[in-house]
Amino acid sequence: MAEHAVVIGAGIVGAACAASLARLGHRVTVIEAGPVGGGATAAGMGHLVVMDDSPAQLALTSRSLELWAELAPRLPVAADYRTCGTLWVASDAEELAGILPKQAAYRTAGRAAGVLDAAELARIEPELRGGLCGGLRVPGDGVVYAPVAARFLLEHSGAALVRARVVNLAERKVRLDNGQTLAAEWVVVAGGAGASELLPDLPLRSRQGHLLITERGGPQVRHQLIELGYLKSAHASDADSVAFNVQPRPSGQLLIGSSRQFGRVSKEPDWPLLRRMLARAADYLPGLRRASALRIWTGQRSATPDHLPIIGPHPDRPGIYLALGHEGLGITAALGTAEVLAADLGGPASPLSAHDFGLRRFERQAVHA
Repeated sequence: MAEHAVVIGAGIVGAACAASLARLGHRVTVIEAGPVGGGATAAGMGHLVVMDDSPAQLALTSRSLELWAELAPRLPVAADYRTCGTLWVASDAEELAGILPKQAAYRTAGRAAGVLDAAELARIEPELRGGLCGGLRVPGDGVVYAPVAARFLLEHSGAALVRARVVNLAERKVRLDNGQTLAAEWVVVAGGAGASELLPDLPLRSRQGHLLITERGGPQVRHQLIELGYLKSAHASDADSVAFNVQPRPSGQLLIGSSRQFGRVSKEPDWPLLRRMLARAADYLPGLRRASALRIWTGQRSATPDHLPIIGPHPDRPGIYLALGHEGLGITAALGTAEVLAADLGGPASPLSAHDFGLRRFERQAVHA
């Protein structure tokens, strides 16, 4: 008889995990109180991006993009999967100096990446302001409309969907707010920011971000555009931060980010921070000043101290597995996360298993600090 697995959360990570477990022949139940692909999945940009903040992050995001490319032919048209590529923009000499090491890291991971000088950057993306120093073009990066992808993964997995909220986790049992209790060999917690309510011992905190989508008629860009100072601004401190990040939509609209705030849970925009974010974007892309906003929203991300997700068994809770803490990379890393989880539960070996995504790593980091 197939083992029963319960997955808590039907966002893109939970749906990917459910699909992987179902492929292994397990009987899967997914618990979700809200819409499939809702929450952080619906609030994100859908950028599929290789990131190299650490060797583990590079491996996870690079492998995940390979898996997205394999999945792409089966995705519905409404998932809007496409490889528009990412263009990392250098605004000064310091950022320009970081391009070659970044290119080398990408190439080591098997990802194409080409250096652009200032003239090439202006030719490829003429709407960018003058005076920029160059950039790094990563053509294999892409975008996907993640809510549709999550629904596709879940529907094709054959998993049962239970509309409820989990109120308690016990050893190999899940209690729901409707009074039902489910027994399972494995319980996968993939509920993002809400996981802290069930497992308060996890080193997670909520990070809020803002996004804005424009009306049609603004500047036209071809690539996902990100400033090379993005990681520096995002990880420099716990202070509120903004960075230039713009994604072109097939409709001719632009999706504009990004901001980062810890400890704020209101769904209402932080208007001063939003103005800072938009001013930052317009500094790089002056034509945005003539664009009109169609919609503004916020979203919550679940972040860990080292900006890597937690994937694998909970060392102190038998039968409980974790797939959370992706911060802003949950959509990118969903398929790689599911591959790691499947390997832990008897599936095919994954090259990502060479990296430490487990919960115990934080204890080891504290010892060596």
